[in-house]
Amino acid sequence: MTQAKKRYGQHFLLPQWADKLVDALQPRAQDRFLEIGPGPGVLTLRLAPRVAHLTAIEVDRDMVDLLTPQLPPNVTLVHQDFLETPIEEWLAADDGPLRVAGNLPYNVSSPILFRLIEAHTRHGQLVDATLMLQREVAERIEARPGSKDYGVLSISVQLHADVRRVLALPPGAFRPMPKVHSSVLRLTFRPPAVPLQDEAVFEAMVRSMFTQRRKTLSNALKPFAATRGRDAAAALADAEIDPGRRPETLQLNELARLADFFSRAVL
Repeated sequence: MTQAKKRYGQHFLLPQWADKLVDALQPRAQDRFLEIGPGPGVLTLRLAPRVAHLTAIEVDRDMVDLLTPQLPPNVTLVHQDFLETPIEEWLAADDGPLRVAGNLPYNVSSPILFRLIEAHTRHGQLVDATLMLQREVAERIEARPGSKDYGVLSISVQLHADVRRVLALPPGAFRPMPKVHSSVLRLTFRPPAVPLQDEAVFEAMVRSMFTQRRKTLSNALKPFAATRGRDAAAALADAEIDPGRRPETLQLNELARLADFFSRAVL
């Protein structure tokens, strides 16, 4: 078994579970895939024969050296940190739709998810992303309003993608075994679930409000409202939202109404 490196958060998927993941991906001959963190290639080498092209992004030079001699011609292996990879340039090149797969390191899964959402909103060519995540992160992504897990990650992902859990993986599915269970989620990208006047305002408002998620909306919204030179009470009245509620109870359409108040020019 290839030696995993703790600094990269590496846990390598066992072959029998890689087979299950490929089945869940349902690859087609015309698909282009981006794989995040191929490691020793247990998924890469199973997926590549079934798709048109696969680009794999790997941060670990030792993994790159190990995998390179094994690759078929339709695989491009890039030695780089995914968070520093110019994925937007590839999408802007208009080579067609792109699907994503990956076993995400637990310590950087949220930044990777936000990066994928950003790429989707800018270029619109990402079809879906099927990702192995720590179970607790998956639960945050799936969380509904009113639950303790509902927050910035839930809202950001659900605004732009339909979420479906496709596999549950025990610690024994990996070597070395992590201390946590994992889940595979498929995010199917689409236009925003609710119309927004200014998505940047929506994102900034949500991040600000959820730093004070246990406060009532009348208090949680005040810091953001102050940055916009607006009144939190007026915003809540305009959006027809009870100021005594808490941020974690708001549906996407309610958050959109609030954000649109702050997006409108002050008269």
